[in-house]
Amino acid sequence: MTALVLLAAVTGCASATAAHKSAAIVAAQSAPAVSSYDLLLRNGRIIDGSGNPWFYGDVAIDDGRIAAIGALPEAQADRVIDAAGLVIAPGFIDVHTHADADLYRIPMAENFIRDGVTTIITGNCGGSVRDVGAYFSRIDNRTTLNVATLIGHNTTLRAVKGDKAGDLSPGQMEQAKQIIRQAMLDGAVGLSTGLIYIPGQWSTTEEIIELNKVAGEYGGIYASHMRNEGGEILAAIDEALRIGREGGTRVQISHFKLPTSVARQIGGSDATLNRVSDARAAGQEVWVDQYPYTASSTSLTTLLPDSILEGGGDAARKLLATPQGHAQAMKAMHQSHAIARGRNHFGYAVIASCRAFPSYHGKSILDVAQMRKAQADGGAELLTSATQPSGAGGGAGDVTMEDQYRAIIDIYLKGGAQMVFHSMDETEVSNIMRHPLVSIGSDSGVRAFGVGVPHPRGYGTNGRVLGRYVREKKLIPLEEAIRKMTSMPALAFRLNDRGLLRPGYAADVVVFDPKTVTDKATFEKPHQYSEGFTHIIVNGEMVMEEGKMTGATPGGPLHGPGWDGTGL
Repeated sequence: MTALVLLAAVTGCASATAAHKSAAIVAAQSAPAVSSYDLLLRNGRIIDGSGNPWFYGDVAIDDGRIAAIGALPEAQADRVIDAAGLVIAPGFIDVHTHADADLYRIPMAENFIRDGVTTIITGNCGGSVRDVGAYFSRIDNRTTLNVATLIGHNTTLRAVKGDKAGDLSPGQMEQAKQIIRQAMLDGAVGLSTGLIYIPGQWSTTEEIIELNKVAGEYGGIYASHMRNEGGEILAAIDEALRIGREGGTRVQISHFKLPTSVARQIGGSDATLNRVSDARAAGQEVWVDQYPYTASSTSLTTLLPDSILEGGGDAARKLLATPQGHAQAMKAMHQSHAIARGRNHFGYAVIASCRAFPSYHGKSILDVAQMRKAQADGGAELLTSATQPSGAGGGAGDVTMEDQYRAIIDIYLKGGAQMVFHSMDETEVSNIMRHPLVSIGSDSGVRAFGVGVPHPRGYGTNGRVLGRYVREKKLIPLEEAIRKMTSMPALAFRLNDRGLLRPGYAADVVVFDPKTVTDKATFEKPHQYSEGFTHIIVNGEMVMEEGKMTGATPGGPLHGPGWDGTGL
């Protein structure tokens, strides 16, 4: 392997000419006359991931590592790619994904690769694989991506007590701690919670702190889908910070956002961001991630009342199948949605995927209720949420909230659905993105192309940031966007040789055209890959070349700080 040598330190140069001169001087002083590498990217605009200004230069890759950076006019390589007019950057780290076992079925993970992603953090929102060691063994050199995983709080709870409400017994607590301990030894990077999902939503703060202490013993992070992202969001932030503080871990607050209705009540996202900044000022290490969209996505289950779900999923389905349980749910849903939140329709809640009712894909709950009423009335004309947003009016389309509650319950009983919820404002999305502690994450799994109508974030998250927010809106500089996608998540999750273009670092590299890079996926037509990415390199191997997947699978596990190194 060629000796690793930094040929230029030219970030921050006042001009491209100065950059070339500085690189040439250092190269002449410290580089051998001719060096040979596996791969050489020439003449690119290098953005190294640090947030420093770009500079012109070459990137040499050898034996899976960055070997040299700078002006390398005499260097030779087995392969040379001319990157003139293109940006060369570290491969993007998607800090918040739900890939997990999807990688078994779809190891190419094309939706991530074609959006510039070379590394993912999975196991978020309290849900993960149960056996981290076995998972890592199974994906090693069998996927395109580098994969780090958290151990899920809900996964752990289900293993020791099922999905019912109630505190852990002392014996169950010890079992749960042992699951987390083993996961950390197997290489998990920390503990995740999803505190709006069963059974985690029933856990007390104190119980979570006790479990998080185990992750803290091994240098892990606490990543949380907080208990509330609505009217009680400030209290939920405080809870997440307390769990990290008393559990002895760093904190990652997942998919930071603010519904429009709540923004008006608390003074916008400045209020939530200030909570994070204040914690930082007080000495607590806390990080935040975001997806660049005004809609969220999660399970239909979140529309059901807690009183129905507290006995667990099986008990909920049995209860809802009875007249008494159905009536109880209808009453509780009306209290929660119509009275407490003032809703008069579910036009904002769109079905992304539903195995039992594929014809519902892309339809809102209001649409579905109207469809059902039209069918019951003998096929009368369907009114959509686009033409009738309040769910009021005459004819067969005149559906009530009760009609919509019944549709939700029936879909749940038939296997449930994944939803897209349109509830946020672009102003708050932009304000959050500007904050220097906010990294970028898709909150997506591996997508099967053409299946369902999923959230477009699974295809276009990074392309959207680079195209819409950097080039078109000029909200943040290109260098800052790259930092949010590379070195910042690497630092938060302690991926110590990723996220920067530095000699000796793993050769995860993305090459793209800054003039054309953009997302194509939309809410209506989400199955569209991002454009403008030309070459994607993972651990020194080309997984996408000139816009085409190569079939290479050089990815695999990235072990957390607690890994005992005994093998898998």
